[in-house]
Amino acid sequence: MIQTLEEMIRRFCAYGLELKDSDGFTHDWCTLIPALELAYKTFIHASTGKTPAMLEKGWNPKLPVDNLKKDLVDIHPTASSFKLLLDKVRHHANKSMNDAFEYAKQKWDKSHKTPEFKVGDLILVSTLNFNNIKGPKKLKDSFAGPFIIKALHGTNAVQVELSGELENKNPALLFSLVKHYTSSDKELFPLRNEKPLEVPHWIKVRIKRYSKS
Repeated sequence: MIQTLEEMIRRFCAYGLELKDSDGFTHDWCTLIPALELAYKTFIHASTGKTPAMLEKGWNPKLPVDNLKKDLVDIHPTASSFKLLLDKVRHHANKSMNDAFEYAKQKWDKSHKTPEFKVGDLILVSTLNFNNIKGPKKLKDSFAGPFIIKALHGTNAVQVELSGELENKNPALLFSLVKHYTSSDKELFPLRNEKPLEVPHWIKVRIKRYSKS
């Protein structure tokens, strides 16, 4: 959220927003920043379905357009010019917010793609939450394995057949704590010895069952 606000303010201030009213007074981003705050407080967020002002205060502040009487015959030129200025600033503020939200969404989606796992896949398990692994903590491997996926729990967790030092650990792990295992290339690493992992018979049976269905 903080990064999104930072990106929103940067876009609002960095694109040369400078307006003049009917009296010739120049308004730059320093004097117009309250308009960005008002636009943000009255913007409906997709995650909550409500505005920040409604969640914080329980009511939405009135916008300048809400206080203008539309049935007036004669409107003072200064008031009309001020309304146009507010409309331009609010439009620019809304565009800055939408661009910032879209940029944050694209950045998140790019680095948080949901991996695809199935029963029988070989994976590596993160050792982030495992504190009793032998050896110096600083030299501890970031991932251990490979291990075999025993079952899937919904769309965000797997159950792993753990062994060795991790045998007594909770076998249910989130997708964020596991990753696919890729064996070494024998031509590139001829001296690297990898012990063949024996797949239990019950897993072979389950894989055949899933492949037929």
